[in-house]
Amino acid sequence: MDPESERETVLQLIKKGNKSSAIAMIGNAIIAAAKGAGAAMSGSGAMFASSMHSLADSVNQGFVFVGSILAEKKPTRQFPTGFGRVINLFCMVAVIVVTIMAYETIREGLHLLQHPVQASSGAFWINIAALIFNLVVDGAILLKAMKEITKEARVETKGIAFIPASFKHVSRSAPPTRLVFYEDLVAVTGALLAMSAVVVTSLTAFKALDGIATLLIGILMIGVAFRVGYDNMVGLIGVAAPRDVAEKVAFLILADSDVTDINDLRITQEGRYYHVDAMIELRKGLTLADADDIIFRVQDKLMADPDITDVILGVLEDNGVTDWTPEALNEFS
Repeated sequence: MDPESERETVLQLIKKGNKSSAIAMIGNAIIAAAKGAGAAMSGSGAMFASSMHSLADSVNQGFVFVGSILAEKKPTRQFPTGFGRVINLFCMVAVIVVTIMAYETIREGLHLLQHPVQASSGAFWINIAALIFNLVVDGAILLKAMKEITKEARVETKGIAFIPASFKHVSRSAPPTRLVFYEDLVAVTGALLAMSAVVVTSLTAFKALDGIATLLIGILMIGVAFRVGYDNMVGLIGVAAPRDVAEKVAFLILADSDVTDINDLRITQEGRYYHVDAMIELRKGLTLADADDIIFRVQDKLMADPDITDVILGVLEDNGVTDWTPEALNEFS
């Protein structure tokens, strides 16, 4: 292959990479540097924990962005089903990073509970400024991820309705978008906890709050690691599509005038994309050539959906028994 065309292909793949991950990687790196400087000057454990979380986020999003690029590679002869699940592997690496950072954060929290640190009064406003910057940047990234979730889930919303919709449909978004959502949700919460600790320990004698906030941030990071790890483990194994997706696919199949029933239907979710494998029943008296035409017609209709990447259809003659019903949907999926 010509080197120039190879470079062009790489650039095309980079453009297809998950934008939320790229933005989060850059934003969290800047935040981690700002909060790390504040923690070093003040000795605040909560600031240290928050900076560790931002650093973990940045590293993770770098991994995930690279994974999202590789996942966009087209199928090859050696890998005929494509590279969609590569992103799940990269997200699992991100889980390991979060877990290590969470361990260090919890250990620091326990240390601060036993040996509280008197924060430097001169660094108070530096910490507050860093945390406000953190809230603004991570808040913007979180809102961006929420909008991406509704976009990837094909959900129409108006005004701020995308916020509750993102919580409801997060499972239907791409793995990188889910990771950004969960991590920045914890990042915003962690920044609020750190800000509370900085203010209270500076103005009162309750120094233990610094260690408590640090522990809570570490526990939240463990929660993110568990949730993202579970989602990507399921993604690597292969999971059935949500019920509403299965209903939509069944409706498209049965909308064809020559299709009388669905004998079997299996829809596997890979990231935010779906693989459809179905056995459909056709009306009696059709020739083999007619059946081929119907298969191609139904395949084209399903492949017109941007979230469906491949369709495999088998055909049977109508057996007179209705197999597909809404009540039997769980058996099919």
